[in-house]
Amino acid sequence: MTANPPPARIGAPPFAGRTTREWQAADASHFLHPFTDHQALASKGVRVITRGEGVYVWDSEGQRILDAMSGLWCVNVGYGQESLIEAATQQMRTLPYYNAFFQTTTPAATALAERLAARTPESFRHAFFCGSGSEANDTVIRLVRRYWDLMGQPQRKVIISRLNAYHGSTMAAASLGGMSAMHAQGGLPIPGIVHIDQPHYWAHRHGAAQGLDREAFGLLAARWLEDKIAEVGAGNVAAFIGEPVQGAGGVIVPPSTYWPEIQRICDRHGILLVSDEVVCGFGRTGQWWGCETFGTKPDLLTFAKGVTSGYVPLGGVMVGERVARLLIEQGGEFEHGYTYSGHPVACAVGLANLDLIEREDLVARVREDTGPYLAQQLATLMEHPMVGEVQSCGLMAAVQLCRNVPLREAFAPEIAIGMVCRRHCFDNGLVMRAVGDRMIVAPPLVITRGQIDEMFALVRQALDRTLAEARAAGWLS
Repeated sequence: MTANPPPARIGAPPFAGRTTREWQAADASHFLHPFTDHQALASKGVRVITRGEGVYVWDSEGQRILDAMSGLWCVNVGYGQESLIEAATQQMRTLPYYNAFFQTTTPAATALAERLAARTPESFRHAFFCGSGSEANDTVIRLVRRYWDLMGQPQRKVIISRLNAYHGSTMAAASLGGMSAMHAQGGLPIPGIVHIDQPHYWAHRHGAAQGLDREAFGLLAARWLEDKIAEVGAGNVAAFIGEPVQGAGGVIVPPSTYWPEIQRICDRHGILLVSDEVVCGFGRTGQWWGCETFGTKPDLLTFAKGVTSGYVPLGGVMVGERVARLLIEQGGEFEHGYTYSGHPVACAVGLANLDLIEREDLVARVREDTGPYLAQQLATLMEHPMVGEVQSCGLMAAVQLCRNVPLREAFAPEIAIGMVCRRHCFDNGLVMRAVGDRMIVAPPLVITRGQIDEMFALVRQALDRTLAEARAAGWLS
């Protein structure tokens, strides 16, 4: 689908003058992409994205693409927001960089920490900045273990996470995550991190969830945490970490019973609760924070992505008073930090981003308007002969593809039906992510009802084309 005249040239100086094929050749020769089969990409040729505006991006061939994944869950305010661009420009002119070591700060870093303290639940008064969600979750491990050292319980080192969770891709963050493909490369997880199963009702439909309604399954899944604590020994467990809604795992929205029971178990055993809000924060779920949507009271809260809407890399940890007070009152140096902790340009953009979210009342819009409308439109996909389940929370949603809906049969893994559907999405002018047989979206928070209609028209078209290909190939029962 092509709309608007194609750009007269690819990018702007110094990027003008090359054709798509020339960019593809240079990319194959020099750029190693994340989470990529490099041999396959080199033979196919990379898609070159050259500009963005609102909820759309354009490629080097002039095709307009509706970005239903907000870049990578991050461009919450959409592309081309001049106030964020101006904030970066002004800060670069004034002070492009200074560090937060040597007992120094910059106005932008302190102002953003102050602003975040006012925008997070009342137990949070302190922010620790870094450059990404991966670094934020690495920082969590350091903070959690430092806390228990100061509490005189250094044996409490074990952090419990979940299978199919994503918490980043550094050695520590990838260990916290529960992605088997990541653990298979690099000897992960590192010691002291263990996992329980995920609260994924559909995935457990033929096992643990069989015969249970969704809410009863939520209680069962939460109690897997108590089982693991008993196995490890309560005196050895430091914390439990979870995404309010598992993002990269496939937009797994837990039953309403799940998080209250997790909170009860953490409170009972005195362990720290960590809410990974890298995806769910800044309005994605219809509240400022996913923990507010699900009613938990975490001790640590990690963020990234939406804090600057992806315009500049920035991440961090909001540290609850239970932990922060001990760090401050006990004294002693916390031996951890980054060159770019509190980078002034990133923090200035973060402040402008928060201004824009508040000015446009985007969180309330997601909660009261576009989130419910997306859920309403999503429900209509259940009429499609290949859709077994849909789930949504605010402006994040999942569509479960199914070989035989009445029998809830999955496609053979080698078919990779999600990637087939993703190809049809891209060819049709839509970015929709595939997670196994699950198709997911998380559009910018500025999306309108009309653009949601456009998005679902493209989704239906991609589903129809995937169904036609599956029928032709004999993949359906």
